[in-house]
Amino acid sequence: MLQQTQVKTMLPYFRRWMERFPDVQSIADAREDEVLKHWEGLGYYSRAVNIRRTAEIIAKHHGGTFPKAHRTILGMPGIGPYTAGAISSIAFNEDRPLVDGNVERILARLFNLHTPVKEKNTRKFIWNTAEELIPAGRARQFNQALMDLGATVCLPRRPACEKCPLNGLCESRRMGTADRRPVTNRRKDIASIEVAVGILQHRGRVLIQKRPASGLMPNLWEFPGGKIQPGESPEQGLIREFREELELEVRCRERLASIRHNYTSFRVLLHAFLCRPVDCRPRPVLRSAVDARWVAVEELYQYAFPAANRKLIDLVSGRKPAAARNHRPEPRNDDGEDGANVVLLKK
Repeated sequence: MLQQTQVKTMLPYFRRWMERFPDVQSIADAREDEVLKHWEGLGYYSRAVNIRRTAEIIAKHHGGTFPKAHRTILGMPGIGPYTAGAISSIAFNEDRPLVDGNVERILARLFNLHTPVKEKNTRKFIWNTAEELIPAGRARQFNQALMDLGATVCLPRRPACEKCPLNGLCESRRMGTADRRPVTNRRKDIASIEVAVGILQHRGRVLIQKRPASGLMPNLWEFPGGKIQPGESPEQGLIREFREELELEVRCRERLASIRHNYTSFRVLLHAFLCRPVDCRPRPVLRSAVDARWVAVEELYQYAFPAANRKLIDLVSGRKPAAARNHRPEPRNDDGEDGANVVLLKK
């Protein structure tokens, strides 16, 4: 849960998760939809899918006990060098490095690295140095101490160099470059797109569809819709999407809301409409979704949805949207969904 997510954002999710899934077997036995529902709002949903896949492997091949061998850990779904290093060092106290953003920043300042930290050679140097610095037999304390130092002292902006226990060794402090380290690659331009979605109502039920297992927000449920093409109005784009993706003819009754939704690499302006089918017996034909269901409004809360769709569920059900309740957007968690900065613009 701490991959790409701040501790304060993660903690309430972690507590609810541990109440429902106290051990490996409980996750392995759970339906994927339930796992995703407990992850709903954290973003990067492939993490939850991979946790369940890993739990199944551990339950089936390792007797329900998490394996200790570093190479075996690295072979688990969704586990890369950082997570494997964290597990090996913190759970098993093996002398393995872990390099998160905090550790990366500390070493870039400590050695006054003038090349971007994401470049191959710089990254290799940081990982090798992080491993060399580990006191034998104390990886658990050392790696956590580094992460804490980056989180509380060696901050991204205005580092508290006067309080740092490494200030006598830090080349960036000596050279006066701490505020310019680490060097980062130029951020890519963030694209803006407009999307239209429809809450299609028929005989007291609403149509929802399930996203594929790969790509953005895998296996989540959503209201049908898609990107608005150049020259289209939101209503025209939505009618076309229903026709192309579900072979349904619909009419837009009224605009429900417009929502601004920031992802990591792009931003979305989402237009939502209440719709009704033209055909009195609407049967969707799935072109890209993997499932579709007609459900009662009160049942919508049983399914895992992306953040913007959850705002729409509140509106449809008559609940006060989260942004209005809290007077602020959902916490930024720098994710690839996902729950980042979802703001209700108008109803």
